Amino acid sequence: MAAFLFSRPGYPMYHRYFGLTETPFSIAVDPRYLFMSERHRDALAHLLYGVDVGGGFILLTGEVGTGKTTLNRCLLEQLPETTDIALILNPALNAEQLLATACDELGIFCSPVEQSLKQLTDKLHQFLLENHAKGRNTVLLIDEAQHLQFEVLEQIRLLTNLETNTKKLLQIILVGQPELRSLLERPDLRQLAQRITARYQLEPLDLKETGAYIRHRLEVAGLPAGRTLFPAPIVKRIHKASGGIPRLINTLCDRMLLGAYGQQKNQVTRQLFKQAVVEVMGRENPTGRNASMPLKLAATLLVLAMAGVILLRLELPYQPHTAVAESRANEPTPQIEPVPVVVEELPDPPALEDSLVADESQAVEELMRWIGEEQPGDPCRDNLGALRCERLAAITWADLLAYNRPAVLAVATAAKLQRYATLVSVTDDSAQLLSGNRLQTVSLEQLGRLWTGDFVILWRPPPGYTAPFSRATAGRVVKWLAQQFAELDDQQALLAERQFTEALFERVKIFQQAEQLHVDGIVGFETLLKIYEQRGLDTTLAGHLLEQPDTTSQAGEG
Repeated sequence: MAAFLFSRPGYPMYHRYFGLTETPFSIAVDPRYLFMSERHRDALAHLLYGVDVGGGFILLTGEVGTGKTTLNRCLLEQLPETTDIALILNPALNAEQLLATACDELGIFCSPVEQSLKQLTDKLHQFLLENHAKGRNTVLLIDEAQHLQFEVLEQIRLLTNLETNTKKLLQIILVGQPELRSLLERPDLRQLAQRITARYQLEPLDLKETGAYIRHRLEVAGLPAGRTLFPAPIVKRIHKASGGIPRLINTLCDRMLLGAYGQQKNQVTRQLFKQAVVEVMGRENPTGRNASMPLKLAATLLVLAMAGVILLRLELPYQPHTAVAESRANEPTPQIEPVPVVVEELPDPPALEDSLVADESQAVEELMRWIGEEQPGDPCRDNLGALRCERLAAITWADLLAYNRPAVLAVATAAKLQRYATLVSVTDDSAQLLSGNRLQTVSLEQLGRLWTGDFVILWRPPPGYTAPFSRATAGRVVKWLAQQFAELDDQQALLAERQFTEALFERVKIFQQAEQLHVDGIVGFETLLKIYEQRGLDTTLAGHLLEQPDTTSQAGEG
């Protein structure tokens, strides 16, 4: 009966039954229904940042149905009027066809005889130069880019060589399924991969977001206030059945509302959910409950049977074959001569406490020498000079290793004495401590038993830095930050000069996300440490200082 109701004529009108103005769960792309979860907002920020900064590639990937195409449409609506975009939805083209399609999208006239790679590239280059002279940006967005052939990807890479002395003329956004990331990991595509300035993987919705997504679409479709069509238990089942994929959520919800309409119900029921899953996904047990019970039962019986055999053999005495036992009974028992054991006396390893010092200032002085700082005094006590001392605390080694910097550790000896260790290097299970002019290797387990969790890191802030900064900040610290990202992105144009721009704010968020920091766009101690690390401007736990950070010439004046 339910299957018949799901296929009855006139079903698109079911939304009126629930007081809706339109069908809420259509799979057609409509930016009005874009649900901006936190991950969707981050993805859109990546795209907008890429368009704003210009040059190179932006990579957006996600599973089928996660909302990539809808995000593309939303991007198109938010692009500045000074942007021209070529949108390629069918990338199953050869290099000439792709260039010809891009020219068509941008309104570049090419005669039938001008269809060679060189002619098309020349036409496109001329257009880009003219667009740049007009102060306009040009973007090439390719959807379903996982279908691009190697030769086409290589041609696309060559398009980024179209540039002036100061700026890339074409920004390329590649959107595709996760296999696109695997494709770009091929060694022969490393030149293209190195030009990707921002990457984002769009993940499925979690349970909370699934509920919010369903409510959002119903509200856009005009759901009356105070009315609930999908109870919380049904939402939980929808999330589990769909895996958080928006397209599957849409299809399941549409089928369930249609079934509720056919049975004249005011809410979706468990039975309607089950029937919708059968109709949409072709399986009757979407939640996985009891699906593997026969297999589990068989496995349990097998384990019990094996355990019984083992117990039986343990309880019965061993009885060898009678003939063999009788023949061996008359043999004399061989006498085993004891083998002398030679114990080689090895020198005792140096004690951990030999590398500890009683004075924190002495340990800080050793740390300063290790990182190449010659500032007089103790920055942790005197608070003088450009070097800063950060007193931190950690619960696990992972907390400390996340900073990836040499540190002075506070330890407590077996005699309960306060001591300090200068940690300069860490491997998988050992650490190197600096004591005077020698290094001592100790196990992390041994050191961890004494470490209190407190530690000190030394670092040199950038010019003009007084406190964490973000939007509304102006001055040389902003220009310094923009210069660091220009170096990281291999860009000549800066995202900001003296005023902290929106583009710089989005770039900071992208960097924080890539480095697994708190994503807030605020540049503080932890973000600066990661910038130094990526630029090779600081000593890490993996090696010596590569280059001293420039705190004068990069900053400009003021």
